[in-house]
Amino acid sequence: MIQAIENYLAYLKSVKNSSPHTISNYGKDLAQFVAYLSPPGLTPPKLTAITHHVIREFVGHLHDQGLQKSSIARKLASLRSFFKYCVREGMLKESPARLVPTPKLPKRIPNVLSAEEMNAFLNQLAPAAGAVGAGDKLVRAAKRKGGSANLVAEGLLLRRDRALLELLYAAGLRVSELTGLNLADMDQRERMLRVHGKGNKERIVPYGSKAQEALEKYWPLREELLLQTVGTRASRGAAPHTTAVFLNYAGRRLTQRSVGRIVKKYVRLINVNWDLHPHSLRHAFATHLLADGADLRAIQELLGHQSLSTTQKYTHASIRQLMDIYDKSHPHA
Repeated sequence: MIQAIENYLAYLKSVKNSSPHTISNYGKDLAQFVAYLSPPGLTPPKLTAITHHVIREFVGHLHDQGLQKSSIARKLASLRSFFKYCVREGMLKESPARLVPTPKLPKRIPNVLSAEEMNAFLNQLAPAAGAVGAGDKLVRAAKRKGGSANLVAEGLLLRRDRALLELLYAAGLRVSELTGLNLADMDQRERMLRVHGKGNKERIVPYGSKAQEALEKYWPLREELLLQTVGTRASRGAAPHTTAVFLNYAGRRLTQRSVGRIVKKYVRLINVNWDLHPHSLRHAFATHLLADGADLRAIQELLGHQSLSTTQKYTHASIRQLMDIYDKSHPHA
């Protein structure tokens, strides 16, 4: 069974072109299943010994541990995919997971900021003359601390942060697509991106003038980040990530976790009580396009969704916003 799992994970990487995040999660889920089947001192059972009753018991064990239904559903999806692979490779005649039902999940409508709220948030990162924004707060903090290098760097990195937030919203990117973006993937003249989505599938996405303006202000800073780290990296035998669009202060490609921290940082600085994360900007992108009359199929293409049903959740969010407006505006609501 251990060998079958290793072969399956290699198949996901080499044949399915699954993302490292997906492969890691599937590997963890399958390792947890093996650990459940083989307590310390026992060897894992053979594949042919695993029945749907065993998988049901594993699901019950997860329930007893207090896992949410969404987490259990994902682990069950990992098992289904693995056993489907085993059947295809001739290791099993049929999948033992086929008779195990998925926990019924509540339908969740994503919380989406209005277009006005999103504009106000992004505009705070590029304040007009005399206005007070996030960048002003960082610079003032740097001066109060006697010009601390880290805080000054944060003030400078505002240009990078605004550019990446504008691009997340303008192109509806997943955070992994943003951090994986290379200079060669950008056509700045036509304002188009070549995006590598899930399963390494490519799609072409446009972005707007606001994002272009923010990027143009970021490019000189990006060059500074590369220049100041070339000497240090060369002495260590490592080169900066010269192909990446978004870099950290050390000249390396920005990570997904760092983008999450950046979003949270500006929510705190602007002092709004929002549960905002990078995917919120993707939700806002889709919902605002739909509200302004964009075709659902076109939005599906822009988001890189394989199934239209995944895109349709934004129609529910849009309807909810309409109902909020109705409740606040109609005299007999």
